[in-house]
Amino acid sequence: MQIKFLSKASLLIFFAAFLFVAPLNAQDQNANLNRVRTYDVQHYTIRVSFDRAAKKVFGDTTVQFKPLTENFKILELDAAGMSFDSVKLEASGKDAEYRLAGEKIIITLDKFYSPADLIAIRFKYSAIPAKGIYFVDEKRDKNKKVTTPAQVWTQGEPEDAHHWFPSYDFPDDKATTEQFITTEKDETAIGNGELLETNENADGTKTFHFKMPVPHSTYLVSFVVGKYVRVSDSYKNIPLGFYVYPGRESIARPAFGKTKDMMRIFEELTGIAFPFNKYDQTIVANYSSFSAMENITATTYSDNDVFLVQIEDTRNLVEDIVSHELAHSWFGNLVTCRNWAELWLNEGFATFMEAAYREKMYGREDYLRTVRVFALEHLLENMPRGKRHGLFNRLARPDDSLFDSTTYQKGGAVIHTLRETIGDDAFWRGVHIYLARHKFQNVETPDLQKAMEEASGKKLDWFFSQWVYSAGYPEIKVTPTFNRAKKTLTLAVDQTHESDALVPAAFVLPIDVEMAFVTGSKTEKIEITKRNQSFVFNVDGAPKSVVFDKRFKIPLKMIEIKPLKIVNK
Repeated sequence: MQIKFLSKASLLIFFAAFLFVAPLNAQDQNANLNRVRTYDVQHYTIRVSFDRAAKKVFGDTTVQFKPLTENFKILELDAAGMSFDSVKLEASGKDAEYRLAGEKIIITLDKFYSPADLIAIRFKYSAIPAKGIYFVDEKRDKNKKVTTPAQVWTQGEPEDAHHWFPSYDFPDDKATTEQFITTEKDETAIGNGELLETNENADGTKTFHFKMPVPHSTYLVSFVVGKYVRVSDSYKNIPLGFYVYPGRESIARPAFGKTKDMMRIFEELTGIAFPFNKYDQTIVANYSSFSAMENITATTYSDNDVFLVQIEDTRNLVEDIVSHELAHSWFGNLVTCRNWAELWLNEGFATFMEAAYREKMYGREDYLRTVRVFALEHLLENMPRGKRHGLFNRLARPDDSLFDSTTYQKGGAVIHTLRETIGDDAFWRGVHIYLARHKFQNVETPDLQKAMEEASGKKLDWFFSQWVYSAGYPEIKVTPTFNRAKKTLTLAVDQTHESDALVPAAFVLPIDVEMAFVTGSKTEKIEITKRNQSFVFNVDGAPKSVVFDKRFKIPLKMIEIKPLKIVNK
């Protein structure tokens, strides 16, 4: 998902005032924010139609699952605001006993089952969803020309899918899906996976049949219904569909035309081929909170954000949104966070891949510019400091509070620092190990750490402790003193940030220091490990300047270098 922050164009205005960056937070890395599972969903068959005037959904969903324990008899699914017409065991057609409790439906099965059994329950129901499905009315201009066709679309992340189909609505269970979406005769449905067929019904409606054969988390299930024109492209044997409103075809290629370049670059960087059988991108109206959502094989975008491609100064923003959402095909859809505390593994990587794409397309300086913007966005959102959390988010709750600049921009900046810490070859080798080892599975931070340690041959406990499980950022004051008699330069380094249970008193910072002299310059590598520390260098004369981290390996910091002191003894 791409969320809306300050525009990058606006951020650049402030950048001269803020060289480095970012407040955050430390959490208990042993905290368990997983959900207790007693069954494993294998497949959802979802059938939906609509009463547009009433904003009502008619659903018919079959859930196939296997118990994870012996003597299994009680199935608890997430289901909010649904009125059930029937709940039946599909094999026998017999009614199943059930009761509703809050946003749950609890089914008592006809007998005890074991993990060897495959059970299917079919639910017929209706709902006027408070979340999960959104109805958009047709919009016309003053000349009564249609500017936005009527639409129905879904938004599942974090846990809103259960407002329109009964499900296990948490990211740690993956299942295949099949959708039958009934629309008006002049409408198109865009769903997950391959479109198998489109059938015309006797009442003048149409039903689109999609099948997604690769297991995926519930929050990635989606559809969009409306009047659309499909602009087609392809990458290798993968069909690409750009769905825009009739009359707006001219924006499709400027907005989405670089998708195949992005696919090629992401495949080259990760060593993992695009893992799905198609990739559709669709614009929708009234998508106000977010810019886009990486629904599996079928990304949804805010039309207003995509329309920014028509303005030269904001065209790059659209390119970044498109690359971010495509990156989720690897980071989020192929390999998915196990719980919401680990969302940074999805969003931090997708954010970082915006920069990685730019490096391949436009060069190293554009990459570094993008990382600087990540850092600045995070800094500005965290002034003044509010409730802090680490990348591992012990405060995670299934609502919009998940989607902040810590998870996104800090995540992207920290992954950049990890790359710089272990080296380029080891980093991308670690990415490949991480994705290949856990494809179509769920992951936690230790899975990433293990892959990076394996690829680099380095222990990274210190790195993940301070940058992922801890919070805050180093604020550093450097006092340089040149001794003429001894011909030494002393750098007194003080970490001045406030520390607490969440923020380390001293960050470990392997950092380069460049000293420029009249006769040239030299760079020394130091490692800051203490709250107060001094480093002494033999030099021939007083330096003209001292620069810390010229190559911007650690963007999440603030450094103040005091004027040079000169002493004669």
